[in-house]
Formats: sequence, C-alpha cells, structure tokens
Amino acid sequence: MERKAGVLMHISSLPGKRGIGSMGKGAYEFVDFLAKAKLGLWQVLPLCPTSYGDSPYQSPSALAGNPYFIDLDFLIEEGLLTPDEAPEYPIGDIDYAAIYFERFATLKKAFNRFKKKTPGDYEAFKAENSFWLDDYALFMAIKEAHDMQAWETWEDEYRHRTADMTKFALAAEFHKFLQYEFFKQWTDLKAYANKKGIKIVGDMPIYVAYDSVEVWGNPKQFLLNDDLSRKVVAGVPPDYFSADGQLWGNPIYDWEYMKSTGYEWWVMRMKMALKLYDIVRIDHFRAFADYYVIPADRTDAKVGEWKDGPGMPFFDIINARLGNPPIIAEDLGELHDCVKELVKKTGFPGMKIMQFAFDGNPYNDFFYTNYKPNCVAYPGTHDNDTTVGWYEASTEKEKDLIHRTLGYYGDDVPGEIIKQLFFSAANTVVIPMQDFLALPTSARMNIPSTLGGNWAWRSEPVWWEKADEIRKLVEKSGRE
Repeated sequence: MERKAGVLMHISSLPGKRGIGSMGKGAYEFVDFLAKAKLGLWQVLPLCPTSYGDSPYQSPSALAGNPYFIDLDFLIEEGLLTPDEAPEYPIGDIDYAAIYFERFATLKKAFNRFKKKTPGDYEAFKAENSFWLDDYALFMAIKEAHDMQAWETWEDEYRHRTADMTKFALAAEFHKFLQYEFFKQWTDLKAYANKKGIKIVGDMPIYVAYDSVEVWGNPKQFLLNDDLSRKVVAGVPPDYFSADGQLWGNPIYDWEYMKSTGYEWWVMRMKMALKLYDIVRIDHFRAFADYYVIPADRTDAKVGEWKDGPGMPFFDIINARLGNPPIIAEDLGELHDCVKELVKKTGFPGMKIMQFAFDGNPYNDFFYTNYKPNCVAYPGTHDNDTTVGWYEASTEKEKDLIHRTLGYYGDDVPGEIIKQLFFSAANTVVIPMQDFLALPTSARMNIPSTLGGNWAWRSEPVWWEKADEIRKLVEKSGRE
C-alpha cells in the first residue's frame, strides 16, 4: 500500500483579504505549495455552513456548502460584484460577527446581477440537486424571515410544514444561487488539486444539528417527541478529559426507521460526500458500533446509557451501493470492544494521535513504534492544542517523560514528533499546518465543548518557507 503524507488545513484558515479563507487565489496557491512539498493529501474540516458558535459540526445542513467560502474576487471577475462592493479586512483571525453581518448583504448584490444573466448550467444544477437543495433553500429562507431563530421557535404551521410556502420562493432562490456558486468553485478547486496529484480528505460529522434542515425536513429519521422536541441527545460520558462529559445536544437517529428504508439517507449523504472529497473521514465513528444517549432535559452528560449502533450490516449496504468507498474511521476516546471489532471488520484505517502517547506505557497504541500500517497518524487534530502549545503546557515531570519516551533530548520536540511520525509504519501521516509551522497555542483551532474563540485561526502563506524541508522529509520517509 502507498505511504501517504498530507496536511490538515481548513479552507477558513487560508490567506486572503476578505476576512476568511475562500476557494480563490489563496486556495490554488496552497495546492501549488502541497505539490512542491510533495504532500499528496489535503485534509479539510466540514465544508458545510456554520451557525451559532461558528462550528462546522453544528450546521443548518449536512449537505450544503459554506457561503463564506465563495471567493468574492471570482465573482468580481464574473461581473457579479464591483471591487468596491467586496470589503477588505485587516490581516488576522476571523471576526465571524463582522463576516456574518457583511457577507450575505454582499452576496445578495451578486445575486441581483446574477438574476439578469442566469447561465444555462444553473437550471441544470438546481434540477440535479433538487432532492436536497429545495428543502435547504426553503429552510434558510424561513429562518431569515424569523431573524435566523431555530426552527423549534417557529409557528406551528412552519414547524410542521403545513403553511403556504410560495411566498418564500425568491428568498429561497438566493440560497440556491449561493450553493451553485459554492459547488462550482469547489469543483474547480478539487479538479486543480487532483490534476496536481493531490487527493482531498473531507470530514463528515456523524450527527446533524437539531436546528437543521435534516431534522426539520424529515423528523421521522430522528428520536423526537410528537411536538418535534428531542427525546434524547448525543454526547459522551465523563472521562479523563471532562468530569461532566460532553453534552453535544444533537438529536439521535432512529436507527430502526433508517434500517427499514435501507439506510437510504445515509447512502445519499455518503454519495454526496464522495463528490466533494476523494476520501471521507467519519467523525465519532464509534457511534456506528455503540452510542451514548442522554435525556434531553439534562444539563451535563453524567447521566446516560449506551445503545447498540447499526454495526457492520450498515457498512455492508454502504459498500454494496457505493463500491467500497475510501473511509477513515475516527476511533478516538475510550472505546468498547464492539467499536474496535467494527473498525477491524470494515477494514477502515483508524486514527492515532501522538500527543496521547506519553503515559509511560511502552505498549501505548498512540506511540509511533506500536502503529500497524492501516492507520492515519497525527501529532494532534483540530481538537487538540498545537504540538508546540501542548509541549509548552506540560509540566517538567511530563516533559521529562516525553523526552525519555521519544529518546530525544533536543529543543525541538514538536519537530521530532513530526519526524518520527513520517518514519513510522503508518501508511498515512497527516500534520496540521500549525504544527508544520511550529505555532503556539494561539493558533489552536478548537477547544471541544466551548463557545467563543474557536475556528478563527488564519495563516499567511509562510508555508512556502517550509516546502523544501517538508519535501525532503517526504522523500526520505518513502511517502508521497
């Protein structure tokens, strides 16, 4: 099997003057950097729209693309905007509040011009994607009419979809336009990356948000009460990292109902993901084996119970319908035997996080000498501190253990970890861009179960300074 190396870098973090990364010039230049560094994989975080808290893991749609990532300069080239209509922002982290209040007003100016010269492929795009796009656009139009409030607060006729919806047609058309522009730009960018020999690794959150078109549009798929409120919610129980556990609040799938439909929604979702990405990483993969259910009225995750997931029969259907798609299983955390068994049966590579390796146990699964080839190894993920930040936050006793475990007593522990990962048995190694650049905690992407200050990191294109160094590491370790 090929030995691959890649980088984790979300679209939002790319450079540019429009306040947030986009699928424009900065993205194409990043692909050029990957090609020069001989990194064959580019892993991104979910591309879906963000909502309250700015997290792509709490999105109004599991299938739609994030309008923030539409490149305004491309719209200027198309004559849909003038240069003075596309605001510029100071270099720095993302100010989501500023972007939110500006970006949709800017994109509506583009839409007003677009309506006057609609390209021929727009109608084809709408027809091809009507199975999800119509409901999504309507959902967003009604949300706008309700000051973006969650659908559970809407009037009964809108919550239960009994109202006359025709008055939202024009507002819904705007959201169809946004998706047309997003998918056009993303398809072009992915094709450019693929032509350069770079595959895109995408991220699929296992759960959807309660305030999403998926729940509003098809409540039968979820465990809800008659009034459409949640019966139970998702999360994880207390562990070493959290005394209260993690209360995510996502609704739980009605797996029995889904099974009765042949898991048709999941087949459709995975098929859509395979159009966006070359490889799909499924977040919280363990829930297919067993999942934690918390009563909806709880304020923490201390009280809950484990339930059996759909297991291997689910993946038998996915494989049969979609031809054994390339999947990475995010199998982190305290796992029951049934989870390990499911990962083994599917044959999907699991994940190894080097930051978790330093507990003094020579047989720790996360230490690079213990890796089996069929895995994807990282120093840390978007949910971890940067490796520099992690090391600097360690106590002197912990640092001593880290050095002794690594067999390394120099000053560049993060760099040594990257090196050891590259030379490990893992078939695939993915390094967050923050770690390639040796950035501190201020560049951390996310702290799980917290609001504010997350998902905001952006980078200038200083990675070019690392291209030759990375390329040599790729070549010496026999990766591509």
